[in-house]
Amino acid sequence: PNVIIVITDDQGYGDIGAHGNTVIKTPNIDDFYNESYHLTDFHVGPTCAPTRSALMTGRYANATGVWHTVGGWSLLRTEEKTMADMFTEAGYKTGAFGKWHLGDNYPFRAHDRGFQKTVMHYGGGVQQTPDYWDNDYFDDTYFVNGQPQKFKGYCTDVFFDEATKFMESANDQPFFAYISTNAPHGPYNVPLKYYNLYKDLGDDVLADTQKRFYGMITNVDDNFGKLRQKLRDLKIADNTILIFMTDNGTSSGYYNKEGKITGFNAGMRGTKGSEYEGGHRVPFFIHWKNGNISTAKDINFLTAQLDIMPTLAELCGIDLPKNHRKIAGQSIVSMLKNEQGENDRMLITDSQRLNYPEKWKNSSVMQNTWRLINGKELYNIANDKGQENDLAASNPEKVSEMRAFYENWWKDVSVQFGEEIKIPVGLAIENPVTLTAHDVHSNKEDYPWNQIQIRNGNVGSGYWALDIKEAGDYEISLRRYPVEADLPINAIVEKVTPEQLPGLQWTIPEGKNLEYMKASIEIADIKKEHKISKDDKASTFKVSLKEGVSNLKASFFNTKSEENVAYYVYVNKL
Repeated sequence: PNVIIVITDDQGYGDIGAHGNTVIKTPNIDDFYNESYHLTDFHVGPTCAPTRSALMTGRYANATGVWHTVGGWSLLRTEEKTMADMFTEAGYKTGAFGKWHLGDNYPFRAHDRGFQKTVMHYGGGVQQTPDYWDNDYFDDTYFVNGQPQKFKGYCTDVFFDEATKFMESANDQPFFAYISTNAPHGPYNVPLKYYNLYKDLGDDVLADTQKRFYGMITNVDDNFGKLRQKLRDLKIADNTILIFMTDNGTSSGYYNKEGKITGFNAGMRGTKGSEYEGGHRVPFFIHWKNGNISTAKDINFLTAQLDIMPTLAELCGIDLPKNHRKIAGQSIVSMLKNEQGENDRMLITDSQRLNYPEKWKNSSVMQNTWRLINGKELYNIANDKGQENDLAASNPEKVSEMRAFYENWWKDVSVQFGEEIKIPVGLAIENPVTLTAHDVHSNKEDYPWNQIQIRNGNVGSGYWALDIKEAGDYEISLRRYPVEADLPINAIVEKVTPEQLPGLQWTIPEGKNLEYMKASIEIADIKKEHKISKDDKASTFKVSLKEGVSNLKASFFNTKSEENVAYYVYVNKL
C-alpha cells in the first residue's frame, strides 16, 4: 500500500470538531474520523523536534540526540535510520513536504535521510532563522532537495499541492508521503478568508490569536479534504494507508487567563510543553480500506509515536531499515485487528530543552491509566482526567515500580548525552556550509531562533560544533543578514505591516542598524578580528584548518564593544 502521514504542528487533541470542540470548523477531518480507527490514548513529545525524531526512528527522542528545538540539539544523529530509509529500501518512492526540524545541514536534512523528493522550510517553522530570508507564509521560497525555489500561495496550500504532484508522479510505484505542515504553529499568519470564519465570535469564546489559530486549522482541513478527493480521483484511495496526527499539545487552542477560559482542551491539564496530559496526548486517526480499517473505532490502549514505524512495517509487509538501532516502539497491528487483550507496558515522555538533560525533568511515566509526573506526583486519569488528585502517598508501590522503570530508561537513553552532534564542513556535497544562530550551543539559552528576533537585534552567544572533514584553506564569512538578503551588515530593513500584507498577525518589525564596528572568530587555536567598513555585507576571514573536530565562535561587536553572535556564518572550503 501507499502510505501518507499528515502531521500538523501545535494542534492539540481538543482542536478538532470530532473531539467535542463545538467552535472549530474541521468538517473534512471529522468525516475522516468517522471512517478511521482512533488511538484515543496516543502520546508524543511535548514539543516539535523530539516528537519528530521519535516518529521517524521508532526510538526515544533523547536517545537520538534530539531533546530541544534549537541550540544544536535538534539534529538527528547520523547513526539513526529513518522511516524514509525503511520505505526507500523497500522500493517505495518517498517525499517530504513542509517541516522537518531535525537539521538543515548535510547529513541531517530530510533528503539526506531517505526522502527522495523534499519541499521544505528550514528550522522549526516558516520565518525561523534558518528559513529563507523574509518568508512570511505567503508566496515564500522553500528548499527543494536543498535548493531554494520560489512558490506562489499560502504555505499549507503549497505543501499539500507539492505532495499531490509527487503522488501523481509515482506512476504505480508505491509511495510514502510525509506531509508535515508548519501550521498552525505561530506566527499566526493566515489568509483573511479563514480568519473571517471566526472573526465575529465574542472574546468570551475565542481570543483574537485563537481565531487566527483556528483559521489555520480550517485551512489545513480544506487541504486534507482536497487530498482525500485527489486520492479518489487517482483511484488509489482504497490502497493508501492515510494517517492524521499532530506533534504535541495545543499551543493556542486553550487559554485560561486569570480564570477566563477560552478554547477547548478536552478536560485535560496542560498544553504544549507540559508533562501533563494536555502537553502530549494528541489525535491519531488511521484509515486503510483494503486493510479493513475504514469504520469509526476507538483503540483505547496506551500507544505512542514510537509505535508508528514498526506498525507501518508490519502493515506494508516490509522490513525495518538495515543497520537500524534498537527500536523502543512496538507494532500495534494486533490492537488494530482486535487481537490484543491487554497491554501493561510503560512509556515515557519528557521535555528537556537544555544543553544537557536532567533526570526527571518535565517527565511523565505512563502505564494504562497511571501517570507518574516528575517522579513524584501520581494520577489515575481513568477518573481524574484533569490530573488534580495526587495519589502518590496512597500508592507507594506503584510509584516505586514506575520510578524503577524510569531509572532503567534513563540509563538506556543517556549513553550519548555528552556527545555533541557535529556539523561537517569541507565536503563537496555542501559547500559553503550555512550556520545560523538557531543551532548555536549556548550556556545562556539565548538563541535568536526566528527572523523577528534577527530584525530586532536580539543578543545571542555560544559556538557551533564542527567536524572539519578535510584540512586546507577555508573562508569563514560572518553576516548580520543572510546571503540571499544581499544587505550590508549595518543596513536597516523596512518593516512589513498587515495593511501591506493582509493576513499577517502583526507587523514584521524594522531590521535595526546594530552599529557593528568589529567582527571576530575563534576556531581551533586561531583567533582573528576585522574592522567593519560602512558597505561591508560580510566580514570574511581566511584560515587554514586541520582535519578534526573544533568549535567555532563567531561574533560582532558594536560601538559600545558589546558582543553578539553572528546570526549567519558561511564556511567555504577553498
